[in-house]
Amino acid sequence: MGTATKILIGLIALFVIGVLWAVSSYNGLVGLQQSTDAQWAQVQNVYQRRADLVPNLVSTVSGAANFEKSTLLAVTEARASVGRVQLPSGTAPTDPAQLAAFQQAQGQLGSALSRLLVVSEQYPDLKATANFRDLQAQLEGTENRIAVERGRFNDVVLAYDTRIRQFPAVILAGMFGFTQRPYFSATAGSETPPKVQFDFSGAAPAKP
Repeated sequence: MGTATKILIGLIALFVIGVLWAVSSYNGLVGLQQSTDAQWAQVQNVYQRRADLVPNLVSTVSGAANFEKSTLLAVTEARASVGRVQLPSGTAPTDPAQLAAFQQAQGQLGSALSRLLVVSEQYPDLKATANFRDLQAQLEGTENRIAVERGRFNDVVLAYDTRIRQFPAVILAGMFGFTQRPYFSATAGSETPPKVQFDFSGAAPAKP
């Protein structure tokens, strides 16, 4: 076998290896990207579950005599603001500003709901109703799921963002438009309990 033939075979082998690497790396990047989209869908699901609980919770609480109206208004307005945040359909956000706006709106709704539950402590008759207790339990469970799914989302985004910045995958990432995706960040002040100022429209809540 001549030298030229050996060189040709070597070049072909290198080309085949290169193609196999490119295909494997590309598929790996696609898989990680799909994982971020799938986990984002889970995040949206749990947030939607919380939003779906709001109308029933507001309806139940508003039935309590002299319940603080400003608290109910804050919850209703916060839920409406969540619906006004525009996000890409079917994929995880790639714009940090979009995710920040989404997180801010969701944080406002979470704070308003926390305040509503704090105010509800002043109404023993309301706390004693089965419907309120059920909604409260569902809401608390949903808040836990939100924390879990957000953590999982950050984990898969970390894996994806790390991969597209590593050599040699960074070459393919640049060629095929795999861009970094933002994380959920810790909410400033989330460790501070909501400040409650009662407004009972001149009437006192029911006593136990």
